[in-house]
Amino acid sequence: MKYIVLFLISSICFGQQTLKVDFKELTADLTLNVNSKSISGKVTYEFEVLSDIDNIKIDAVDMKFDKLTINKKEVEFIATEKQLVLTEGYKKGKNILYFEYEATPKQALYFTGNGDDLQIWTQGQGKYTSNWLPSFDDVNEKLIFNLSCTYDKSFYVLTNGELINKDFQTNETKWTYEMKDPMSSYLVALVVSKFEKQIVTSHSKVPIELYLAKKDEDKFESTYKYTKDIFDFLEKKIGIDYPWQVYRQAPIRDFLYAGMENTTFTIFSEDFVVDNVGFNDKNYVNVNAHELAHQWFGNLITAKESKHHWLQEGFATYYALLAEREVFGDDYFNNELLKMAEELRAASLHDDNPILSEKASSLTLYKKGAWALFVIQANIGEDKFDKAIKNYLKKYQYKTVETDDFLAEINNVSDYDVSAFKKKWLENAFFDWNEAVNYIKDSKFMKEYLAVRQLETVYFNNKKANFNTILEEKHFYPIYQEIVYQLKDVAYLDKRELVFKIFDLKDIEAKRTLAESFQSIPLELKPQYEKMFADHSYINREIALYKLWTTFKDLRTKYVDISRSWIGQDYNLRFAHLILKAITYKNDPVIYESAITELEQMTKEGYNITVRQKAIENLIQLNQVTDTVLKSLVDLSLHQKWQAVKFAKDTLRELLKSQEIKSQLESLKSGSSIEISNRIDYFLNE
Repeated sequence: MKYIVLFLISSICFGQQTLKVDFKELTADLTLNVNSKSISGKVTYEFEVLSDIDNIKIDAVDMKFDKLTINKKEVEFIATEKQLVLTEGYKKGKNILYFEYEATPKQALYFTGNGDDLQIWTQGQGKYTSNWLPSFDDVNEKLIFNLSCTYDKSFYVLTNGELINKDFQTNETKWTYEMKDPMSSYLVALVVSKFEKQIVTSHSKVPIELYLAKKDEDKFESTYKYTKDIFDFLEKKIGIDYPWQVYRQAPIRDFLYAGMENTTFTIFSEDFVVDNVGFNDKNYVNVNAHELAHQWFGNLITAKESKHHWLQEGFATYYALLAEREVFGDDYFNNELLKMAEELRAASLHDDNPILSEKASSLTLYKKGAWALFVIQANIGEDKFDKAIKNYLKKYQYKTVETDDFLAEINNVSDYDVSAFKKKWLENAFFDWNEAVNYIKDSKFMKEYLAVRQLETVYFNNKKANFNTILEEKHFYPIYQEIVYQLKDVAYLDKRELVFKIFDLKDIEAKRTLAESFQSIPLELKPQYEKMFADHSYINREIALYKLWTTFKDLRTKYVDISRSWIGQDYNLRFAHLILKAITYKNDPVIYESAITELEQMTKEGYNITVRQKAIENLIQLNQVTDTVLKSLVDLSLHQKWQAVKFAKDTLRELLKSQEIKSQLESLKSGSSIEISNRIDYFLNE
């Protein structure tokens, strides 16, 4: 073992290295250790030295290296806290680097759950693949990744590329995958989990592998609804065939984001696994389309630096919206553009960072980026826009790009003033609301919707007839919602006729908005609310349950009993039942405690973060800050998901304003692990 450990080293930056060294391909054979939450591997790199260079760097965070050779000769090397540095043994032209390594990553590789519920997964973007695989944080270094991984034979091992071999051993299986084209390191992924699998095939014969946990195998159709349609649409619209050999998607419990577009392999949050009813409240369609669009915009071509990141997120957002238009129609498309415009108008009042800024917000990169593309298409026409996109992708495939590369292709197919566009839409933080609305105001839906909005200041009796006429016709739901908003402060008897018409529409969104608008339910509307228990919406059922229970106090036990077997999406109906059960039976110790005990159980590991947080919030609202609640908050403060950590820290800090809670938390140190005990001290000593 010949290496030197250093903590500081001065050398050329990666930008210069990529001009002098071209890494071509990585082949890695990986092994995972659940007990130590570590990874080890045997890695071979092929690289070409283009010109003289003093040293060559590979990003590698806190890793140990052994048996390192270049061109089959053992050489000296340097291992810092962040990099593997090669100082000798390479030559101009082709070189082969081999080494073995071990790492126990603090981030980017996560081990969650245990037993059959174990999931091992990675997240490279933002946290860097170099924490678990010696690679390159610089997106401009693109190479082919071929990964193998050996694990328990009852688990799936998924990564990038095409599965070329499964080597069945006694208790394990070695999975070997192969990529054919290069990509940036942040797009490398690895997932180990127990899954059920289905395959659909695109119109162009690309296999689309779909995975779900066994407990969710009845949700394939509803979770992955429209997947093939989205894939086929994007291939046709973009004009460039899907650039890889295979595409797969798998949900992960407590994933850090909504989704991640690893090359050939999208990982997404388990929160989007839904049944047919839950689909109407929240679904995977937009995230599905967004991450798939990244296979072209981000993976095939990649922004050279963060300043140009909109070339990935703005494009993926826009093409996802186009795919949703294909699925849900033009009215949906225009309504989404309007909602984006309203968000951007509000944000531009205090956000000084334009799209072309390293400090640009996610809202700016994603939604203003999408609007910028829509503006170009509206000005040059769809055919020219599509041609420019096709030329852009062909010219820069497997390369990195910047904004002017894209604008040059727009300029090549049209006489559009791209300089003026760049200055107004990309370099200016202001969002021009009036210009934006002008692009969409002439659609039939927008004309009707904006006409209803203009009635907001009109006296009710002078617009009642208009509302009656609208409610007798078929419209997209935002129009009905706008009517409900304008009826909110109107006396019930005056709007009674319109209220019944809205309930009779059987429109889920319209009914939801109307049901929420009543603080107390008029007696004659009680049957209408009870009918909502059968709505194809768990949110509608929850709203109806709370409103009925609140209004009709003599029927509270009835509603608690009706909801006793309800679950819902992310347990929303179960939570509603348990809260109402606890309040209704607060004087019955047995029933009350059964509700509290079940809520406490839902704060613990085994439930996803969404459920755990909601259970904690509900118990606090019921004034049940039990030991279990405090233990769960401390546990969540150590979670890999930053949203969970923030929730736990904020909640604990608020609770610890009470001296009684401080004493209670202090008492929990006894019998706790060293990690938990130290974490308790952290909060007590803040």
